[in-house]
Amino acid sequence: MNFLNILIKHICISIIASLFFVVSLSAQEQKIGVVNFQALVESSPQFRLVMESLAGEFQPRQREAIAKSKELEELAAKLQKDAAVMGASERANAEKEFRELQREVNRLGTELEEDVNLRRNEELGKLQRSILDAVNVFAQSNEYDMIFADGVIYASENVNITGLILESLQNDPQDVAN
Repeated sequence: MNFLNILIKHICISIIASLFFVVSLSAQEQKIGVVNFQALVESSPQFRLVMESLAGEFQPRQREAIAKSKELEELAAKLQKDAAVMGASERANAEKEFRELQREVNRLGTELEEDVNLRRNEELGKLQRSILDAVNVFAQSNEYDMIFADGVIYASENVNITGLILESLQNDPQDVAN
């Protein structure tokens, strides 16, 4: 997102917030809250469960990639040590084997990284939707008129309800993670 889009977004949010506050001055008192959504997600027990689950899911492939890397290191050391005493064809074969193993290590690493990123994004998307639902349930059950998140430049602790929602998430970490 470029600077102009960010500026326009903040101006729009400021205008909406200003209009809301002007209207609320003439109406009954409003109950408003502010949530630091990113901090809420990252501090939630559900986030830890998702990260642990992903680590377990990819641990066998990480072990395989580490083993192949060690194999590559050992082959490189052997090549370096024995290169002077190898015949030309033996050295060529060893170098070919090294290059093939190096390509395999690179491929495994790239595939693992892409798969981890894809799964992390999938799981974090689900988690964010679930936590957004939890914020909505919290706001409705506590009779909030409006909740602001991400885009608020300043909020006093009087309206910051991030800790309260985090507390409700900690009461049942399995509920939101599914």
